[in-house]
Formats: sequence, structure tokens, C-alpha cells
Amino acid sequence: MSTTSTGSSSRRNAAPNAIPTRPEEIDAALERLAIRPARRWGQSFLTDPFVADAEAALAATPAPGPAIEIGGGLGLLTDALLRRGIGPLTVVERDPRLVVHLRRTFGARIEVVGADALTWPIPPGVPVVANLPFSTATPILLRLWDARVPRIVAMVQREVAERIAAGPGSKRFGRLSIAAALYGSTELFQAVPSAAFRPVPEVEGRILVHTARPGPLPVEDPAGLEAIVRTLFGSRRKKLGNLLVRLARSRADADRWAEEAGWPSDWSERRPEELAPEQYFALARAKAPRAVRNS
Repeated sequence: MSTTSTGSSSRRNAAPNAIPTRPEEIDAALERLAIRPARRWGQSFLTDPFVADAEAALAATPAPGPAIEIGGGLGLLTDALLRRGIGPLTVVERDPRLVVHLRRTFGARIEVVGADALTWPIPPGVPVVANLPFSTATPILLRLWDARVPRIVAMVQREVAERIAAGPGSKRFGRLSIAAALYGSTELFQAVPSAAFRPVPEVEGRILVHTARPGPLPVEDPAGLEAIVRTLFGSRRKKLGNLLVRLARSRADADRWAEEAGWPSDWSERRPEELAPEQYFALARAKAPRAVRNS
């Protein structure tokens, strides 16, 4: 993926207030705003404009249009999105001091909403781009997937990104991989070193793009699927023959579900990470009450 910026430094600084990029500029901006980055909010600010431009280029694919940015921060990604022609742009930021900063910096070019992305009502049909706090990225992504956001460009902790995109047979494959596959498809892009953030976190980031599944979901009850997967992957070193009976009234029920789901004949000797997401979707359909399956 190319990370070449299409905007010059003079254009980047053309906003009413210059966008801080270098660590010392970010420190000065935070001091001016009387902000001490909150660990509980996972506040760590991107310092690399080329990374921001790479995210903006992905958000502008296949063409620029309306978007929601989660976590505007000091405005580096916001500026990159605007330079890519994305708009109208709504920026959701929970820190009231940063809300004021973003409104002063960008004026009428964006709409700034002071809200928590974990509770803010997500408008349907609008793509989302975000540098998500590493500490809360997973619950935010789960909300976005459940809202059927059509396209999500997000930077998250590298390990989390790789778990989301992992396939069967991988040690990273698990509950999060299956949830992501239920709602759509995920593609991984560049890793971002911890030095590209201020304060510097202990882990790296990685950019991902999640595209929503068209049409209905392959299961009627996502919560029921999550309960199945949670039970089976809760003891992922055990074989499925010993795990599936935990969900059934009898071994006969477990065998019947596996047969109806089209699981391989040797399923009882396999471990949870050896089956594909579609095989778990089929199990959830087989396990569902007959009234639900026939609806």
C-alpha cells in the first residue's frame, strides 16, 4: 500500500490552526489545551502524516464521499480526510477540550459531535474511519459491525488486527475472527510502529479495512452464535468431541448438530481453530430451535 501524501506541507498547515505532527508540537498543543493524555481513554496521538494520508486514501476508495471519523484528537487524520475530498465529514470526539479544538481548527468544514463512540447512535449506511484507542477498539468495532457499517477503515493494536483477519488453522483464529467474518470481510494493510504515536504506546498499530457482508447475515441470532463460539473457544486446547456436548443435552444432540451443519466426519478429533467460520455459522443454524430455522 502506498503511503505517499498528495498534500504539501503548506496545504497541510492551511487550516486556521496548524495541525501538530512532530512530537514536540503535539506536546505543546496538549499543554496549551491543558490535556494530560488519559490512559483510561487510550489517548495516544498519531504523529505521522503519511500514515494519516494512507488511511484517508483507503477511506476515499472507491471514491470520496460522506464519512464518520471516530476520535478526532488533534486533527491529523481529519485534515488528511478533508484533503482527500471526503465529506460531509462528522467527527466524533469524547474529550470536550478536543471538541473545542477541532471546532476552532476546522470551523464549518466538519461537524464535531461530543460523544462516546461506545454509546453514540451510529447512523446507517455511512463509512467510518478511525484511529481507535487500543484499549477500547474491540467493543467499538463490534458495535460498528452490528450496525452494518458498509466500510470501516481503522487503526487498532496490531495483535487485534491480526486476530480479526486470522483464518482457520492459525493460533490467532478465534471468537473475534468469527465475529468479523459473520459481518463481512477484513483486509490488513500496513503496520504502524509505536514511535508514530505520542505518548508512545507499548504496542504497534495496524490498519485494517472491513467491508460489510451484503444481504442478510448467515445466522438469525448473532448472540446465539457468540455463545456457541465462547464455549468452544474457552477451552481451545480440547477437542471438539469433548466441547460440543457442553452445549447439548446429550451426545446424540451434539452428533446430530454436527451432521446437520455438515461438519467433517472426524470433527470430534479436531480442535476449535481447525474449523472455518462458515462451519460455525452452520452449527448455529443447526442448533437453533426449529421454529427459528423455519421462519
